[in-house]
Amino acid sequence: MSSVRITRELHFSAAHRVFNPEWTDERNSEVFGGCANPNWHGHDYRLLVTVEGMPDRGTGFVMDLQDLKALVESKVIKDVDHRNINLEVSWMKGVIPSTENFVMEIWNRLVEGFPEGVKLSKLTLWETPRHCVEYEG
Repeated sequence: MSSVRITRELHFSAAHRVFNPEWTDERNSEVFGGCANPNWHGHDYRLLVTVEGMPDRGTGFVMDLQDLKALVESKVIKDVDHRNINLEVSWMKGVIPSTENFVMEIWNRLVEGFPEGVKLSKLTLWETPRHCVEYEG
């Protein structure tokens, strides 16, 4: 039986430094360029959260979009909005905060806790208007 996918878009701003602590500053700069700036840099992120399931017979919803928004805000946005990902986000500790790693850690935060019959299908994380990553777990 097919399912229906719905997507909610959320926004947050955060700073980070993409670097490997085992490397020299010179090596980090060669690999990560300006993203390895020791003084950090920030982004206005766009997070698209897609879930799937069958529409409820009583509401016609796969999931109430307000409930989806509240879930993502409580498990992710409150931890990262206007924060330094490297220093202030406990669940990113020890993880190089590339967009690829970041979206996988967000997945880990969200994958549990959906209503019965609803599952996380895909995350799309836009770091800039020209750069995004997609993750399907």
